[in-house]
Amino acid sequence: MVITADTSFLFSLYGNDSYSDRALAWLKSHSEALRLTALNEFELGNAFRFAEYKSFLQVGQADLYWRDFKQDKDQGRLIIESCNLSQVIETAKGLSVDWTLLGGHRSFDVLHVAAGVVLEATHFLTFDQNQSQLASKAGLIVL
Repeated sequence: MVITADTSFLFSLYGNDSYSDRALAWLKSHSEALRLTALNEFELGNAFRFAEYKSFLQVGQADLYWRDFKQDKDQGRLIIESCNLSQVIETAKGLSVDWTLLGGHRSFDVLHVAAGVVLEATHFLTFDQNQSQLASKAGLIVL
């Protein structure tokens, strides 16, 4: 089983929002490492900083959340997989052509699903209902 996640799940896991309890419960009940890409890592870090900029987080919280993320990465709970960006983009183009007009999918959401496909993930974690639909259409089991 190869499990990947999108930024909505990761933000809830390391931040503090209405889905955080569910994300933490999932993490505690599963021993498998999450397989992520540099896209996940970039978007999550930027999401923390943007949330702090918009005052959704208190000053300094972005750094605290980022340290927790890095700690889990260092401990092997998160694995940043190398993948060919050109292959991810080509896969994303196909997903976009097939599904965006029908489902209104945002670019980074399509990229995360495409990266999951390229990583040969079997499962996808998200709290984004629209992205969940796209992941399912791409053949991923949404948790």
